[in-house]
Formats: sequence, C-alpha cells, structure tokens
Amino acid sequence: MPTITLTAGTIDYTDTGGDGPVLVLLHGVNMDATLWRRVVAELGPAVRCVCPTLPLGSHRRPMARPELVTHRGVAALVGELLDALDLREVTLVANDWGGVQFLVADGPTDRIAALALVACEAFDNFPPGRPGRAVAKSARLPGALRLSMHLQRFGWFRRAPGAWGWMSKYPIPDEVMDAWFRPAQQDRAIRRDLRTFALSTPSKAELRALPDRVASFDRPVLVVWAREDKLMPRSHGPRLAALFRRGRLVEIDDSYTLIPEDQPRRLAAELARFVSTEVNRPRH
Repeated sequence: MPTITLTAGTIDYTDTGGDGPVLVLLHGVNMDATLWRRVVAELGPAVRCVCPTLPLGSHRRPMARPELVTHRGVAALVGELLDALDLREVTLVANDWGGVQFLVADGPTDRIAALALVACEAFDNFPPGRPGRAVAKSARLPGALRLSMHLQRFGWFRRAPGAWGWMSKYPIPDEVMDAWFRPAQQDRAIRRDLRTFALSTPSKAELRALPDRVASFDRPVLVVWAREDKLMPRSHGPRLAALFRRGRLVEIDDSYTLIPEDQPRRLAAELARFVSTEVNRPRH
C-alpha cells in the first residue's frame, strides 16, 4: 500500500489509477480505506478511486503532529492530500464522518468538482448517535478508550444495539473489523490520535454556522441517505441536499449508516451515475 507524508504525518492510501474521473472516498472513526473495497470493485476501471486511511483510530502510523488530528485538521489533511497527489476535478465522497464539510467551508476547493455526502454527520449531529457519543465520552475518562477498543474484539459487543450494531444492518466480516480495531488496541499513540480527534467536536456555535458556510459550494452535490439509519436522522438527508443550489437526494433501502457495507452495488451505481451525468457531462 502506498504512503504519503503530509503535515500531520504519514498516511496510507489506495489508488486504482487510470484516466477516468477521480473519486476520493473518505471513511469515519475506527475505520480505514477498506470500508470502500466493495464499492471500488463495483465501480471498476472506468473510475479512478483514491481511498486514504485517515488518522481516525484505524491508521497504522501515529501522527507526527497529533495536535492536528481534529475535525478541521483532518479536513485540511484531505485538502493537502489532493494537492500532494495533484488530483484535479475530484468528487469527494464521505460516509459517516461529516468533517469534509469544513474543507468545503474553509477551503481551498479549487480541486473539488463535486461532493457526495453519504449518511454522514450534519447539522447538530456531531458526534453521531450513541456510538459517536460513546467514543467522545470514553476519550474523557482515563483508560476508558483503551477498554472500549479491547471490547471490540468480541462479536457480541460489535453487534450490540446502540453500538456498532447500529452502524451496519448486516454483519461486517470479522477480518475487516479486526483490522479496523487492531491499531487502537495495540498502540497507545494511535489511541492518543483518536482521543485528540474525539475531543475536537466543534462547538454548538460552530455547528450552527456551518450550514450557511457550506451552502456557497456551487458545484454538484449528491446526498445519499439510508431510510433505516439509526444514527443519522432521516430528516437530515433532505435538509442537507436543500442547502446546495445543485444538491440532489437519493434514499437507500435496506441499509444503516454504512451504506458501503450494506448496499455497495446500489451506492456504486448512484456514484457512477452522478459522476457521468452531473459531474462530467459529455461534451457535444
């Protein structure tokens, strides 16, 4: 897996390459780039997919500058990644983590052609639902974050209602989740990065101001929401799409928050349609 060194530290990423439209696919807390493995496979070689592993608790290398692992800092890291890889006309795709909205609000956005916001944090839902609040709470208690990460070794804990059992409707393969949780289980510096991020939740005032700031983004925006989502309020999907002049909403059946896990084929089809018909329209 290739790596790239940015201001905060060195991160891993995957890149399918090719000359097709570029999608940069972003994950949430305690996940890595493999969240997108099935969507990338469905999209195939017609689309170039770049999937970074962000420093959100499943990264393999502690950050050199852990103080930058905040919502805004990770958003800035994504912008730096686009520059470092010289990616242009990018469609940014974010699931679960909504911090990419800070990149849109703070800039620069010259390399971003479009957004796809997939069942993600929005409005006042930072951190999202019980799982997000549990991570934030455990970050404040000595030893609690380490205990929480070690409990993730057990299947009953992973599928418990109100925790990861509300993230995906269908079980995620054990080997995938093992890889997601192993770094924070084994490395206290990874837990340090995760703790820094969990404690960086934007203030209520910042969250109230964010919608007006992102609404100025005038390029295509696809909002994909899960009708049965237990963490991201269903009302947030249409509200988010309505923020943008070129926003459009698609609702997905038979899925919770992690649509890339529950409905990868449907999500890939929607992304491919979005990129081909709204982002990269054929020229006559």
